[in-house]
Amino acid sequence: MRPARRLGLPSGSSFALHIFVVALIARLIPVFLTRHIGIGLDDMFQYDMLARSLALGHGYRWYALADLAKMAPYLRLSPVALTMDPLGVRTTFRAPLYPLFLSLVYGVSGLNDGRFVAARLAQALLGAMLAPLTYVVANQVRLPSNGDDAGLGAARLAAWAVALYPVLVLFPLALATENLFFLLLLASLSVLLALARARSTRARIGLSLLAGILLGLTALTRSVIIPFAALAALWVWFMLRLRLAALVLAIAFLFTVLPWIIRNSLMEGRLTGIETSMGYNLYVGYHPESTGTFIYGPSLDLLSIMDDKVRDQYGTQRALSFIRQDPARFPYLVLRRLGYFFDLELRGFTYFYTNNFLGHIALPFLALVLLVLALPFTILSLSAAFGWTQISFRPEGCLLLLLFAAYLFPHVFILSEDRFHLALVPLMAIPAAAFWARGFAPFEARRPWVIAISILIAACLLANWAFELRMDGATLLNMLGPGGNQLYLTY
Repeated sequence: MRPARRLGLPSGSSFALHIFVVALIARLIPVFLTRHIGIGLDDMFQYDMLARSLALGHGYRWYALADLAKMAPYLRLSPVALTMDPLGVRTTFRAPLYPLFLSLVYGVSGLNDGRFVAARLAQALLGAMLAPLTYVVANQVRLPSNGDDAGLGAARLAAWAVALYPVLVLFPLALATENLFFLLLLASLSVLLALARARSTRARIGLSLLAGILLGLTALTRSVIIPFAALAALWVWFMLRLRLAALVLAIAFLFTVLPWIIRNSLMEGRLTGIETSMGYNLYVGYHPESTGTFIYGPSLDLLSIMDDKVRDQYGTQRALSFIRQDPARFPYLVLRRLGYFFDLELRGFTYFYTNNFLGHIALPFLALVLLVLALPFTILSLSAAFGWTQISFRPEGCLLLLLFAAYLFPHVFILSEDRFHLALVPLMAIPAAAFWARGFAPFEARRPWVIAISILIAACLLANWAFELRMDGATLLNMLGPGGNQLYLTY
């Protein structure tokens, strides 16, 4: 009998179920506490419009006349002057899978005000699945254990970290692609890791086919993951030396995304990708007023252009013009975006609290909330900075590194903010948990340059947070002061 069984402790499969239940309960609590709160960001309104159009059978459209009338003041246009289909504008701007997911939820809940609660309940279910899946991935990477039969091995610590991570617990409240993207990305990673261990040809073909489909679905949720899909196929080809599996993966990925690419290309009259938001994001990211992150003013400049092709082309041209006018600013923006990517997770809460979505919160409790939101990422990322040395750079460890780099790379050259690093939290939890399980002991066997890299990463993170607090200190103090919930700050 296994030691865990003798002690009455959960085995691997039962632990996965237990951690899922804990994670689900943690996510359901804020959903029920905020069941009367609506949505409050442009992205959320756009996803809701697309989902309602799909649920009504009108196709992939947004800005129907009723929605346009509400949003015209923000779009800087008059709906009276527009001659548009009253059902809305067919669009290629957003990737399709998340709106489709919302439309399925709306089909069950109905298109009444309760649809937001229904969406959040469904997203809480998706978010809770991250915890057991993190446990599976951590075991696939073969993390070192602290040898404790009580179930406190590194893989379980990683699962607990994801299950109770505050911002991940709260994220189902937002109508945002990440709710689906996080799960699909981690599931894709898990299947790829399983492929590395597969021994029979049949299993390898099946897993590579599944990996390609999952990566395709992930790209149809957020196309930023396409570079990793390409690297994953190369990883299978060169590191696993499974050429047939790599071809199957690539073909499965291509055929998963191809129907939507064909649809968009026919609409635009040119070869078009999964979404046409690149020009818009480049415009905002390189605008003279921008520091590399999303800012309110320039974010409105292109929204009055309802033609996706024109908006994409114009945004790209203007971004290139901004770069040519001040090329020395380019490396500065890259560095700032890298900093924004690893910022503390305070921006979303600051926006919603200062716009009175949550009402007034007494100073001691508000300060506690800010600490609860900020500290977990500092602990997790600093622990991961030292724990990565315990990850073996066999194919499994290399795949984690490829995912981390491939996901980070586009953001530092286009647009970045703190919420984007949340997709990597389960990955960061794995080396962090290895550090929690074994501490600094393994450092004794490491070369000095390995230790130096860990210290350098930790020092850069600390310097970045110090810079962030210096820049945002006045905003945080005003938020903590009288009337902080009614400052009405932009995002």
